[in-house]
Amino acid sequence: MSKLTYQLNGLMLRNKDGSYGTRAERQKILVQAAEQLRERGYKLPNPYALKPKHVQYLVERWKSEKLSTGTIKNRMAHIRWWAEKVGKSSMIPKSNSGSNHAIKLDIEKRSYVPTESKAKDLDLEKLAKVSDSNVKLSLKLQKEFGLRREEAIKFKPSYAIRGDKLVLKASWCKGGRARELPIRTESQREVLREVQQAVGNGSLIPHNKTYIQQLNVYGRQTSDVGLCKMHGLRHMYAQERYHELAGWKCPLAGGPTSKELSPEEKAIDRDVRNIITEELGHSREQITVQYIGR
Repeated sequence: MSKLTYQLNGLMLRNKDGSYGTRAERQKILVQAAEQLRERGYKLPNPYALKPKHVQYLVERWKSEKLSTGTIKNRMAHIRWWAEKVGKSSMIPKSNSGSNHAIKLDIEKRSYVPTESKAKDLDLEKLAKVSDSNVKLSLKLQKEFGLRREEAIKFKPSYAIRGDKLVLKASWCKGGRARELPIRTESQREVLREVQQAVGNGSLIPHNKTYIQQLNVYGRQTSDVGLCKMHGLRHMYAQERYHELAGWKCPLAGGPTSKELSPEEKAIDRDVRNIITEELGHSREQITVQYIGR
């Protein structure tokens, strides 16, 4: 392990921003970046030695490797985190497409218009074969509320259930972005009653397990019964929610595209998209297009 890698790991241990998944991805990307800088001959003595030329080299290398725009932007988010923690956030342009006097990123805009739906319903026959009751309940929460896997595993009903809404703790959510969700249907209430009866004041992580251990249980159990790509439950939630709020299906579920809507319908479409974006926990409506189309 290089000195830079060792010190970057220390920096990340002292600054545990975001969810476990975000931190794990950050560590992977920053350790990889440190190795790529070393391969190039840059001998940074510590994380504070980061300079514009290092960032510029990484961006150019990733472009030369033909990485997707999305991958490069995700990596840049972690490089920005590094720069921020060492007091050099102003060194990197705020816009991925922009530049300043030292760094020219020129990263293309990401395309957010999918052509196929990734929505997926929960196969009840396969669900019945899941032997871990907590994993079963996590899957039901994913289906009913469009939760991410981590949110559904860390779910604690005594904290989350607040009358007619769910409150998700920042530490459960991607990017540390807490949010609220409405409790609207009887099937949602039934699942919440099941969770309350099962864990009481606890969470869906058993008291004798860590999050990582329960995540591994979730992975094994779902794989063993053939439940894969469960993020599709989140896509299904978004599409059903769109139909409920707008009164017609979203484009990826066979509904009209934005070009086919009247001015009045476009106004409804815009409001509905903003609501779903909030409920999914995204910061930009553009990301929600991946779930419901344009």
